[in-house]
Amino acid sequence: MSDPALYQRFAAYNSWMTSKLYGAAADLDDAARKADRGAYFRSIHSTLNHILFGDLVWMGRFTGAPAAHRGMGVDIHDDFDDLRQAHLEHCGRILDWTLDLTPQWLAGDLTWTSTDGSRISTRPRWLLVSHMFNHQTHHRGQITTLLSQLGVDIGVTDLPFMPDLVM
Repeated sequence: MSDPALYQRFAAYNSWMTSKLYGAAADLDDAARKADRGAYFRSIHSTLNHILFGDLVWMGRFTGAPAAHRGMGVDIHDDFDDLRQAHLEHCGRILDWTLDLTPQWLAGDLTWTSTDGSRISTRPRWLLVSHMFNHQTHHRGQITTLLSQLGVDIGVTDLPFMPDLVM
């Protein structure tokens, strides 16, 4: 049903865009990155943390090796450089993981428990992998808006214009 090449491309896009966001955010001071700007996860820093949180949780479910966390909305890393390193390394792990995806695995279902333990759900794996990449894009868009409001333009963000060097 789903072609693993699609997810490999999304993973490369995730790496490219995450790197661009951190590069742009690095030009801001810590106070500017951590200022509450009215976003759902308040700040640029906390939204970056949330994207990493979602990636860690979903990848833990996909691989059967759950990641330890302190809950949604709680920053994983307070230090920007630590967050950047951890996030970019995890982007690489996601890309590596997509290289082993098969149509058969994607066609199956996954049952998981919510991070707060309140519900058990089952959905097709292809849908959940798609959701992980869509979740990243959604929150990167929020950060792009916050950066734009600060006068920071991160440049081209469109998937068709991603450099081939990333893949």
